[in-house]
Amino acid sequence: MNADAAREAIRRCGASLYQRGYVHASAGNISVRLGDGSTLITPTDACLGDIDPSALAHVDREGQPLGGATASKTLALHRRIYAADPAARCVIHTHATHLVALTLAGVWAADDIVPPITPYFVMKVGHVPLVPYHRPGDPAVADAVVGRITNAQSRGAPLRAVMLERLGPVVWHDSPATASAVLEELEETARLWLMTRAGPLSEPQIDELRRHFGASW
Repeated sequence: MNADAAREAIRRCGASLYQRGYVHASAGNISVRLGDGSTLITPTDACLGDIDPSALAHVDREGQPLGGATASKTLALHRRIYAADPAARCVIHTHATHLVALTLAGVWAADDIVPPITPYFVMKVGHVPLVPYHRPGDPAVADAVVGRITNAQSRGAPLRAVMLERLGPVVWHDSPATASAVLEELEETARLWLMTRAGPLSEPQIDELRRHFGASW
């Protein structure tokens, strides 16, 4: 994806998430890693529902500004995720309501904030660990997230998302569209579990998803 296409993809993704209530006010941020190793990211305090593609912050491989507005304060976290997972090309962070509510009400487990209650959650999202509360922009968050990514990779079940306690989810994938789809499935699963407190799929049911669809759970 070239820079112009990435700028437009970020604009569309932000507008879609905002219109459907996945983000509000100036909460949340989106970035895309370009082929040359540089990164486009939404500006600090920007409303994702009204992004000016030309104003996106553009930083080089070392995080130094190349143009645009001032980058989101979560830039360091985005860059660390890209370094830890080379397949990632887009990172999205939001303050999705049901996921934040879940951390306030109590998650299922520290390594899995919700149980695997639906097949599409297992197939499209996978394990989502909780990262304990830190202030927004705290550099320690990036260390914690990278630690969880590395641990998951060592177990052969790569992560696509983590949940920051009291703040919101951070998801990543190979494009804004696929990362957004992970976010939506995760938020809807949190909503379902808060409504029902349903138990997980059985191990034979999950194993069937592994065999038929390559689920990495």
